[in-house]
Amino acid sequence: MKCVFNLAFIATVAASFNLNGFVLGDAQTPIASGIPLSTRNYWMRKANEAVVILGKTPCPFAAFGSVIVNHTAGGLGQLVCMGANDVASGNPTLHGEIAAINNCSAILTDPHGPFRLTGSEAEQAWADLSLYTNAEPCPMCASAIRWGGFKELVFGTSITFLEKRGWRQIPLSAEELFSYATSLDTKTTLLKGVLSNETNVYFDWQFDASRPCPKGCARGKLIANRLTTDVQNCHR
Repeated sequence: MKCVFNLAFIATVAASFNLNGFVLGDAQTPIASGIPLSTRNYWMRKANEAVVILGKTPCPFAAFGSVIVNHTAGGLGQLVCMGANDVASGNPTLHGEIAAINNCSAILTDPHGPFRLTGSEAEQAWADLSLYTNAEPCPMCASAIRWGGFKELVFGTSITFLEKRGWRQIPLSAEELFSYATSLDTKTTLLKGVLSNETNVYFDWQFDASRPCPKGCARGKLIANRLTTDVQNCHR
């Protein structure tokens, strides 16, 4: 028997909100969608961990990580998959969020996996799932999340913070992009700034050698990459 998500719950959620809008919250919201902030923090830390697990380095340069969670499973929720930035593979679309969506698509439709969904069932299942990412999605990733009809997008570090720290960004916030998606027949709740005091440190050091490395890492030799050639890498 296939293990499927609660598709009836999808219809309930869709019926209870304005389908042309989205709900906006932030890290100060103690409970959003019935989920305590402590649970949000738990999964944001898992998004941070995804970078280390998938990147196979404790001190990654592009430390963008995501996890996709099924909160209809009860308790803390169920981890469906994770993803980490992998543009170094040569695929410029593999930001953490896109990598996670790709991984989840494969897991959900694996005929020998725990879910064994058809493509059509997997399309509907996104409406039950929450995507946690340790930095605000770029417009490409935010668009994919809205097109997918995810139940929630939860992020930590903001695009504004990334820009101030030297990261090249397309300065369009997820909130603004979501506001343009009025023709879509789904709704995605947006929660921002969750655990940003912990996620910010992952993006604070790359372009300023005076800033500390993440905990457990130290400055090393100069590295060259497509973003900069004048920064010392952090390593274990």
